[in-house]
Amino acid sequence: MKIKIFYFARLKETLKFSSEDLELPDDELSLLKLKGLLAKRSEVWQKMLLGSLKVRGAINHELVDDQALIVDGDEVAFFPPVTGG
Repeated sequence: MKIKIFYFARLKETLKFSSEDLELPDDELSLLKLKGLLAKRSEVWQKMLLGSLKVRGAINHELVDDQALIVDGDEVAFFPPVTGG
C-alpha cells in the first residue's frame, strides 16, 4: 500500500518533514498503528506522535480518530491541536 503523509505546524518543524510518500505492507492499518510505526524512527518521533502532544489526524482531508482505517492511495495529515486567541 502506498500513502502520502503530511506534517503540519510544530510536527513539521521538529521532525524536519513536511510530507513523505510511504510504502507499507497491505495489512490493515489504523491511524494509531501508523503513528506507532512512525514512532519507531527515533525518540523524537515517538515523543511527537505518541507523547502528550495529542496529535490529530486527517485522512483525505477529513478529521478522524485514531481507530480510522487507512487504505491504499490515502493522504494522511498529522497536526497538533490548534488553539485560538
